[in-house]
Order: sequence, then structure tokens, then C-alpha cells
Amino acid sequence: MTRRDEAAGKPDQHQSMTDHDITHDIETIGDEVRADGTFPFSAIVDQTEMKRALVLNAVNRDVGGVLIRGERGTAKSTAVRALAEVLPDIEAVADCPYGCPPTDPDRMCDECRRRHGTGEDLPTETRPMRVVDLPLNASEDRVVGSIDLERAVQAGEREFEPGILAEANRNILYVDEVNLLDDHIVDVLLDAAAMGENIVEREGVSFRHPSEFILVGTMNPEEGDLRPQLLDRFGLVVDVEGVNEVDDRVEISRRRADFEADPEAFRAEYAEEQATLRDDIVAARERLDEVELGDEIARLIAGMNIELDVDGHRGDITLRRVARTLAAYEGADEVTPRTVRRVARMALEHRLQRLPFEEEEQDVLSTFHDVRRDLGLED
Repeated sequence: MTRRDEAAGKPDQHQSMTDHDITHDIETIGDEVRADGTFPFSAIVDQTEMKRALVLNAVNRDVGGVLIRGERGTAKSTAVRALAEVLPDIEAVADCPYGCPPTDPDRMCDECRRRHGTGEDLPTETRPMRVVDLPLNASEDRVVGSIDLERAVQAGEREFEPGILAEANRNILYVDEVNLLDDHIVDVLLDAAAMGENIVEREGVSFRHPSEFILVGTMNPEEGDLRPQLLDRFGLVVDVEGVNEVDDRVEISRRRADFEADPEAFRAEYAEEQATLRDDIVAARERLDEVELGDEIARLIAGMNIELDVDGHRGDITLRRVARTLAAYEGADEVTPRTVRRVARMALEHRLQRLPFEEEEQDVLSTFHDVRRDLGLED
């Protein structure tokens, strides 16, 4: 496998995408970004499924975010923090607290839209996307922002203090140990992620602003799980485990040692792969609207959700979106059954109903093959 393919989560000809993915065995070096740079996304050993889920969300925010579940030391935080570095820079209104796009009124806050509508030449700047952390102890006002009610009532002015959701607009919003976060806060995050805006209402006074972000949560299942109702609202869920292969553990340790010994030189070694991955993400975004998803593939996706007894339609919608996104990322013009197969587990497995004392668990990939065969499709 080439470094480029490994970084992008693309399999080589010897690796089946249905195989259990090998995981990184060394966790982050701390929650703060090092002064000498983050560990390169391209340098993370294997972790094919996790890296693919992150990259696909980077290509298409409508995929709906990703939850990464795994024990400590499986590079969850490393991968999330490294993702920002392979994302393209954004153009933003320089004096806007939400970093609105300067040429897209539909995605602007009310103030930027008003200024744009009057013909004002908005000041712009190029800035990198970044990871915005949400602390576990954050209050609702800290997350959504707060309204100065006294000023609103007395002066008729809406004074809004932006919160984390404002800071996260057009960035990555990262929640470590999301399973330990208050369910109400998780609901607020998922609502904002789905709508692309944050609405704050206090005592009859309301305020809204854009809040488009890539939502990434990580958690250790040993510390408790999310309620099924919340779990279902994450677009993708990936489970990672520790490494059991000697050669892979040796490679992980070598790369970490090289990085810590000379971060600048190590990062330079992966600079080309990082740049290539960034270019691939940009190209996929531009190609996404042109990807076709035919009727037979739509029937395959619907049939899988029916056979798996997935509640509602989130499973169908998410699997369609992520399959089209993967096709765009790989330069394909249309979604094939093989495309669906490679993203089916991360889109559907967390939506399956687990009944007590169930003799046999439903299997996403077995269902895929059964439905594909019934429809007479080639994989």
C-alpha cells in the first residue's frame, strides 16, 4: 500500500475492505496542538475505516458527522486533530465572528447578508480550518451562546454573545468522550449539525446564526454508550481496536519516535502526501454533484434498510450520501454496488436494533450480499 492510499483510506489490491481494520496503538501526545506541529494524518498507520469516515465528512458535510468508538490508545484524537491540516483553507469575512463566506449570501449571518446586499465591499481573509474543542463541562450558554435579555427588553437591541457553535462554523467541532456529555447538549449539537444553523431562544427573544461544521465525536465504550436515539443521528460510526500485528506495532512505534525526535523533518517527509490528500478532497467536493446514483443502487440501499429493519429513513439517506461521496472522492461518475459495500457498515451498523437474548445478530455485509444477489447486481 502506498502512503497516499494509506492516508486516504484507500485499500490496495491485497486488502479486503471487509477485513477488520488494523488500528494505531499510540494515542495523542496531549489535547493541545504542539508548537512544532501535529502528527500528520498521512502518517497514521492503517486505520482505514476511521480515516475514510473522516475524509468523507471533510468532502461532504451532509454525511452527518462521525462517531469513533474505541479503547484508549487507538489514535482517535490523533486522527481528528490531524484532519484539519489536510483540509483546504477557506475564504472568510475578516470582521465577522462566524467567519461567513464572503460571496455566498445563503450561508451568511444576518449582518453579513445585510452588508452584502447594500453592495459593501466585505473585508476578506484566507484562514485554515481548525479543530474547535467542546469541553465536557461546557454549559448550554457556552455552547449555543447567550442573549442579553435586559438590553433586548430595555433598548430593543439583540446583544448576542457567540458560543462554541459560532466558533465552530466552517470548522471541525470535536467532542472527546461524547458519551459523557449531557444528552441535552448532544441533542443541541446534532440539531445544529443537521440544520447548519444555531437558533437561540430566551424569553421570547430569538437569535440565529450559521453553524456549519464537521461534527466528530470520540468515546471509549467501556465508559458507557450513547442512547440509541442519539447514536442514530450520527451519520457514520466507526469502531476501532488496538493492534495485534507485530510489524504494525513496530511501525507505529518507529513513526512516533521519529516524530518526537524531529517533528519538522518527520512532517516534511509526509508533506507531499498531505498536499495530495488535500487536493483530492478539493477535487471530490467539485465532482460530488455530478455523481449519479441509479435506480438499481437506490433499490439496493432501500432493500438493505428494509431487511435490516432500520427505523425511519436516516439509514437510506445517509448511505446514499456517503456512497456518492466515496464515488466522488475516488473519481467515479456513478455509485456501484462495490461503493455501497465499502461504506455500508459505518452508515448502518449503529442503527440496527439489538434485541435482548437475540440468537443471531444482523450482519450488514451479509444483508448487502443477499439483497444484491436478489436484485441480480454485480458487485
